[in-house]
Amino acid sequence: MTETIEITQPILQMKGIHKWFGRVHALRGVDLDINPGEIVGLCGDNGAGKSTLIKVISGYHAAEQGTMSWEGKEVRFSSPHNARDVGIETVYQEQALAPNMSIARNIFMGREPTRLLGLMDKKAMAEESMEALTSLGLRIRSSNTLVATLSGGQRQGVAIARVIHFKARLVILDEPTIALAVKEVREVLEFVRHLKSEGAAVIFISHTLPHVLDVTDRIMVMAHGGKIADIVTSETDVDDLSDIIVRGTYGD
Repeated sequence: MTETIEITQPILQMKGIHKWFGRVHALRGVDLDINPGEIVGLCGDNGAGKSTLIKVISGYHAAEQGTMSWEGKEVRFSSPHNARDVGIETVYQEQALAPNMSIARNIFMGREPTRLLGLMDKKAMAEESMEALTSLGLRIRSSNTLVATLSGGQRQGVAIARVIHFKARLVILDEPTIALAVKEVREVLEFVRHLKSEGAAVIFISHTLPHVLDVTDRIMVMAHGGKIADIVTSETDVDDLSDIIVRGTYGD
């Protein structure tokens, strides 16, 4: 009996990506593959090129050299709107939430459903927001709750519920556990696992290596604008990962 081997096509593939800001060579020929349903950690010291890379992926910056393919077709995003159209969503550490607005308004911000005469459908927003929160395991009494009253972990949950509701295929999380209490960190890491269970791919950016090791399948390390390592998470640990980052950034 012949064994069938399933070949998975990367949902995102980047080859030889270069980016300059004046004389600063911010990305130096970066290659990156992300598979469907895969959680990839993105690590490196400050200035490694992580932020520039995710901004190329999410349409904020255009690369000067290299190619980017989405589901096997070459793409070139001219804006974040283009990236969102194919299913790429970014949750920055600031979360881009409006604290003095309700959870429902935050989840639908810029994509509010309307009724006849263009009026906002608040009932649909409230119901669909609660469905998104419940699916993520967030125990919040009402989607009319103001974001300002939520804990840090709950705010991250709202931001992640938003990308789940709009069926994101690739979610980029920028320092999602920064400045959170231990309990909140556990909640956020569970939210990330839920994204994977929904079939979404995730890029998890963090300086907190134990969190990266806890939740990812694979880890890419950057230094000085280039990729210096791409490791299966189960084959490394905090000490090895720290050594790779330090050697890549500062030399032996």
